[in-house]
Amino acid sequence: MTEAIAPETLLLLAVATPFLGALAIPLFRNRPNPREAVTLITAAALFLIVLTLLGAMAGGARPSLTLLSLGAGWSIGFALEPLGGIFALVASSLWIVNSIYSIGYMRAHHEPRQTGFYACFAIALGSTMGVALARDLFTLFLFYEILTLSTYPLVTHKRDSEAMRAGRLYLGLLLGTSMLLFLPAIVATFAFAGSIEFTPGGVLAGRAGPVAIGLLLALYVFGIGKAAMMPMHFWLPAAMVAPTPVSALLHAVAVVKAGVFSIVKIVVYIFGIDLLAESGASEWLIYAASVSLILASLIALTRDNLKARLAYSTVGQLAYLVLGAALATPTGIIGSGLQLATHAAGKITLFFCAGAIYVAHHKTEVSQLAGIGRRMPVTMVAFLIGSLSIIGLPPFGGVWSKWALATAALDAGSLFAAVVLMVSSMLSVGYLLPVVARAFFLPADERGDPHDPGRISEAPISCLVALSSTALLCIALFFGAGELERMLESLFGPSAGAP
Repeated sequence: MTEAIAPETLLLLAVATPFLGALAIPLFRNRPNPREAVTLITAAALFLIVLTLLGAMAGGARPSLTLLSLGAGWSIGFALEPLGGIFALVASSLWIVNSIYSIGYMRAHHEPRQTGFYACFAIALGSTMGVALARDLFTLFLFYEILTLSTYPLVTHKRDSEAMRAGRLYLGLLLGTSMLLFLPAIVATFAFAGSIEFTPGGVLAGRAGPVAIGLLLALYVFGIGKAAMMPMHFWLPAAMVAPTPVSALLHAVAVVKAGVFSIVKIVVYIFGIDLLAESGASEWLIYAASVSLILASLIALTRDNLKARLAYSTVGQLAYLVLGAALATPTGIIGSGLQLATHAAGKITLFFCAGAIYVAHHKTEVSQLAGIGRRMPVTMVAFLIGSLSIIGLPPFGGVWSKWALATAALDAGSLFAAVVLMVSSMLSVGYLLPVVARAFFLPADERGDPHDPGRISEAPISCLVALSSTALLCIALFFGAGELERMLESLFGPSAGAP
């Protein structure tokens, strides 16, 4: 059916469909099954739309539309290009499995306010599509802010004092950085270049000197607080008080991914990698990303709470994308794009497993997980697969992004960045694999079930389906990453991925 719809219309539908779902979900607030069916149907429809758009892009189409012209070169509009296409694909596909997981998790916990939860989730996905498909900086900024506001109720879902404190930090830091740094950066870009539209090769070449370019880049990097670059990362570990499906949304599907995606897209389409390479204006960012990457990994080693450990892992792992952008080479951008997809699959698997352990056995600390692998074999095998992908070992998808980034570092002559990548991988072994070793090789804590401590007791089936699916995705990306790489290579081909 969608084949007869113009790509420009599909572009609009990709953004509008989740918002329409958010309007429909409250109509079934007293009927859980239809309410959750609306969520799943909306997610599936969005995924189908995105797949159709990517098919059109593979055929050479680059649909673009202006939704609202604001005058003086400012507008709200959408366009499809390879980076945004990959982000849209990641978010729309993982929304389906996250929704399946949420049904089992929220019901097992008898969570309150489930209608609002699913509605806000849908708004967050619509905002994510707006970020992914934004044609210019103003459109990206608008949907970036809607994403912040729509996820605040999810972070504060429990409404206890800890959740409200986390919510205040979340809202204050993300709104503060965007208003004080991100928005001024957009205005400065317009003042320098007379344009804020995403343009192949960038819009700033010949418009400002290296110092101004470097300062402007800093405004974007630290103004996009969702990227969780240190020291703008504090909101992310604090937000782990939210239900696990929200943690998965924050780390793998939307929020942090929207941040690092925005930085990479701005590097490619506003600055242009040639400008950054020639001016050396992004060299400082190599060191800033490396500090964030290593320091976050070291902190993860010290955290006993499993979700906190995974949160700091995210801070480090997504600094890979910023590092790839800072290298200012085509291979670095390709590595960043691959990391966007492979990290999403691995990290959502790990959070799904953490939530499954909590649902089935109410354990939250790594020190409590001795022997849990014999009681939850499916969950902990999935955790192992997700861990190996995050570390970057074959045959799991994460190996390709790590390989591309290491190659980019060497091509750019940055032995420092290559060493940092190697050290980071070793640190990720240190904070992930001991969880698996403890689960399978240490004797079980019989206090959890003195009558039958060896009995298999997994989370609800919908949780298992979701975490098994994303674990298999980690494997599938090892064999299927070539198609994503070809999409990213088109950024630097004859058409330069023109929106």
